[in-house]
Amino acid sequence: MYIKADIIKDILEETIGHGKRDIDEILQKGLEKKGLSYRDVATLLQVSEKKQLDKIYKAAGKIKKDIYGDRIVLFAPLYISDYCVNNCLYCGYKRDNNFKRQRLNQKQIEEEVILLENMGHKRLALEVGEDPVNCDIDYVLEGIETIYSTYSKQGDIRRINVNIAATSVENYKKLKQADIGTYILFQETYHKPTFQRVHANSKKGNYDYHLKAFDRAMEAGIDDVGGGVLFGLADYKFEILALMMHNLHLENQYGVGFHTISVPRLKKAEGMDINDFPHILDDESFKKIVAILRLAMPYTGLILSTRETPEMRKEVIEYGVSQISAGSCTGVNAYKNSAEGGENKQFDVDDNRAPIEVLKELVDCGHIPSYCTSCYRKGRTGEKFAKMAKEGEIQNVCTPNALITFMEFILNYGDRELLEKGEKLVYSKVKEISSNELRRRTLNCLKMVYDGKRDIFL
Repeated sequence: MYIKADIIKDILEETIGHGKRDIDEILQKGLEKKGLSYRDVATLLQVSEKKQLDKIYKAAGKIKKDIYGDRIVLFAPLYISDYCVNNCLYCGYKRDNNFKRQRLNQKQIEEEVILLENMGHKRLALEVGEDPVNCDIDYVLEGIETIYSTYSKQGDIRRINVNIAATSVENYKKLKQADIGTYILFQETYHKPTFQRVHANSKKGNYDYHLKAFDRAMEAGIDDVGGGVLFGLADYKFEILALMMHNLHLENQYGVGFHTISVPRLKKAEGMDINDFPHILDDESFKKIVAILRLAMPYTGLILSTRETPEMRKEVIEYGVSQISAGSCTGVNAYKNSAEGGENKQFDVDDNRAPIEVLKELVDCGHIPSYCTSCYRKGRTGEKFAKMAKEGEIQNVCTPNALITFMEFILNYGDRELLEKGEKLVYSKVKEISSNELRRRTLNCLKMVYDGKRDIFL
């Protein structure tokens, strides 16, 4: 198995107490954007002094800006079934929780999608519980078809990322044929004893089968996969090094590692006591995790959810986050129910702002809100995307498309305040595009958006 727990333990013990000189050398190496070794990362994970932490944050922010520029991708989750055969100790959907389970029919899915489209969303993360009877692969595939075929006003969903339980090569081939974006699966924890404890008496409890899900997905032709752990289940230092080992395995075996890594923190959910988990992260450790992941895997997208407060989200975006959810509801039929005052949630969220309010704050901070999905549709995925990123070319695609899709949002869904702020930001960023030809093409696309054309991208 490629997660070597004994090696992780040894590296963490050996790097305790490393000094200032080591940190400076490691950060200089990180700024070269070639990644870091396990020992480098373990050394950074031991840092607790504020002055050194600030250096880590600064270096991580520079790397993110160098690779992706100022753009921040927006998305929302869509839960369509909360039936689940598992009894995960941390989850509000666990089997032992007694509540009325729901599985949306296709009309209800369409209604949820319309509500999301009316918020301006173009990219969704499809979420379901694991239940081979009530939520089989055919139901998921039918839901994907419904989402892609649903249109409202100026809105349509252009890319669906899928977060479903570990499954077979045959089922991953079906997801590939359904034209999904990224296949997302959290290992939850790479610490095997903890994994087995929190997933006891559950279909999900097979550690090795769960760990090898991305191997089966890539064998099936899915070349964009997104990993992550639920920080708070086990020692975060162990989890970071294990994530690196998993990523290296995928790179060595399939030529490309994680397209994205999500960084959810364990939050209160129905039927669980947060005090039963001894590894809950404090804010400083969480910020350090985000920054170190950016240094360790500079070309991997980092995803931040609404589990975090607006203040925390605003801060860690500066340390390397490249995608955030906005206006999220974490329950089945939740967008409709939220409007009506009720919702069965998988977990609590701490950022309840509407998407337009999130966008205004991003603009105030100099970021470009992006609804771009062009890389998926132009075939810039897997190794192609990684190659463009490493050659410094991806920003020449990301920045113009972020500006174009943000302007599309402003004109279709924005208010006067966002229009004033957004237009000013967009045209200031256009001026910063170094290539005259790329600047000209971007301006032409913006003109087409003003003329009422939709779904314009480079």
